[in-house]
Amino acid sequence: MRVHAIVEDIETARRAVVAGATVLQLRVKGSTAEVVARGQGFRALGTTFVVNDDVDAALELGADGVHLGQSDSGADRARARGLLLGRSAVTFDQAVAADADYLGVGPIWPTPSKPGAPTLGPAALGMPFTPLPVASIVLRVADFDEARAKLEAAGVELLGDVIDSGVCRMQPFTDTEGNGLMLHNRYAPYPDGTMP
Repeated sequence: MRVHAIVEDIETARRAVVAGATVLQLRVKGSTAEVVARGQGFRALGTTFVVNDDVDAALELGADGVHLGQSDSGADRARARGLLLGRSAVTFDQAVAADADYLGVGPIWPTPSKPGAPTLGPAALGMPFTPLPVASIVLRVADFDEARAKLEAAGVELLGDVIDSGVCRMQPFTDTEGNGLMLHNRYAPYPDGTMP
């Protein structure tokens, strides 16, 4: 995993692949049928394909994996069916305890997409992630430019250019232990018109 793009439609997925995404995560808040309908064509894009929150949709679409939040069920079923398993973590303890192939960690700062959610704070950007048994970590941030500036000020190595999919911005970087991480900020409204 080098660049993990979270998208909600095939056109954005295609743009993300052109921009360098190596993992596509389909994030659609809807029924399994809606997720499956929106996921048509993803398998043909030649990247690792992950479905958000829905093990049934992941299996029906032939996805490589599924991403589940802390309260989502299906982890055992995903493992039994051989799916790559991503988990969300909002605390360091959740991250360490996670049975996951990769983690989405955050929010680092307060974000309107998760009102009232506990935040890890800027110190999380310097956490030693080495002991975690995962391949990559995505940090969802509310203010992309501020997060990027804090990383640069801390001397963190930013990898390549900012990736802008037309829906979100992403910046790959490595932490002090050499682990691959990604800043992620969605700036476009969801299909129902709500903002992240």
